[in-house]
Amino acid sequence: MGFIFQDHLLLPQLSALDNVLVPTLAATGGPAPADMRERALALLEEVGLGSRVDHRPAELSGGERQRVAIARALIRRPALLLCDEPTGNLDRSSAAAVADLLVTLHHARNTMLVVVTHSAVLADRFSRRYELDDRRLEQRA
Repeated sequence: MGFIFQDHLLLPQLSALDNVLVPTLAATGGPAPADMRERALALLEEVGLGSRVDHRPAELSGGERQRVAIARALIRRPALLLCDEPTGNLDRSSAAAVADLLVTLHHARNTMLVVVTHSAVLADRFSRRYELDDRRLEQRA
């Protein structure tokens, strides 16, 4: 499973590349193997941050931080990606770019994507939609 939160939850003292590699530390008990480092670089390139790998979160925009969080969520090749308000802290333009990226990556990787959001604009991007209404979960067209 991979997780993307409303707040990117990046470690401020680490570069974008090192933040993407954080989930690999638990798996290896130490520094990330070279193949994971290459994968992290490729993911950062894929999310449009190939030129920002050495930047720390404070040097990145909100949209860029969220794209680092997306790359971090994908580093271990999850079959399921859980997203909690992934565009909630972003301006309209950045939110649209992150939504586009999520949909593109979802289709490219054939992953299961579960997005929880208050944004009707984001929810409308997905083929299957459920709404919680008066404590009942209902499928919407």
